[in-house]
Amino acid sequence: QVQLVESGGGLVQAGGSLRLSCAASGIIFKINAMGWYRQAPGKQRELVAAITSDGSTNYADSVKARFTISRDNAKNTVYLQMNSLKPEDTAVYYCNANIRVFTTNYDYWGQGTQVTVSS
Repeated sequence: QVQLVESGGGLVQAGGSLRLSCAASGIIFKINAMGWYRQAPGKQRELVAAITSDGSTNYADSVKARFTISRDNAKNTVYLQMNSLKPEDTAVYYCNANIRVFTTNYDYWGQGTQVTVSS
């Protein structure tokens, strides 16, 4: 089994910063793309940022120039550095990873971590 464990959420004032981490563990042959999604109350889950196994990244327009996604392949961990946070960034943030187990790729999700930005 594969698990994704997130950490780093919390309450921060507008303009502040937070860093989210997500570590994958279990039977892992290769981690392909990893990403962060978020879901605010009453809204659909949306992609925030993603990073491929070779380090290529893409971001939602709403977070470009404020958020940075990175990964440490040796630690099977993906990070999301969030700067200049806004109240509209408030949401539950979910880690996602596409992981090869033996010969098959599977999508896995973390349990979610709450980020609350106060005005």
